[in-house]
Amino acid sequence: MIFLNFKTYESGTGKNAVLMANKVQDVSKETGVKIIPVVQPSDIKEIVSTTSIEIWAQKIDPVTYGAHTGSILAEGVFEDGAVGTVLNHSENRFVDFETLSKAHLRAKEVGLKTLIFTKDIEEMEKALEIKPDFVSYEPPALIGSKDVSVATSQPEIISKAVLISKNSGVPLIVGAGIHSQKDISISLSLGATGVAVASDVMLSSDPKRELLELVEGFK
Repeated sequence: MIFLNFKTYESGTGKNAVLMANKVQDVSKETGVKIIPVVQPSDIKEIVSTTSIEIWAQKIDPVTYGAHTGSILAEGVFEDGAVGTVLNHSENRFVDFETLSKAHLRAKEVGLKTLIFTKDIEEMEKALEIKPDFVSYEPPALIGSKDVSVATSQPEIISKAVLISKNSGVPLIVGAGIHSQKDISISLSLGATGVAVASDVMLSSDPKRELLELVEGFK
């Protein structure tokens, strides 16, 4: 399983987001590896209308219907066709655990799956208390790295994170600097369920080829 974060890259925005999602679908169908585009809320409906794979939102806010200008409503992304949402990504973290918990509750109330990103083991243990569908260990210092990944630099922490997540019954997703089939192979061998990827694919001159190379790590 790969969560592919489109972020706000040009390659993952508007018409380009639709094109990218269709490339993801092609690779997923060709290889049998589940790849989930994590997209901007404004692009969900258009992508859902042209693909048959799971599409996730990059975030929702802990709000209900009302006067919350600029907030991302769980009902909105769900009605547009999103299956799940990422929460607490290092680039858009909640101010505290209480706010994260409220956002998670809002997601579950409307039927969205959740992937909660955590920066360290302590935060991960706390996030597991609210039972997300997936939890990710992603040290912020390695996000976007083209040379060093969490899989090669911190395998012992991944092993610890896997043990903790399995004891909680929540699958672990490994992120931060994942950029090769070796990174994926190591992560899976240590017990992770999948990986989170962004820049390695989204900034590639040939995203489809890059994805095809990455999924070799699942063999």
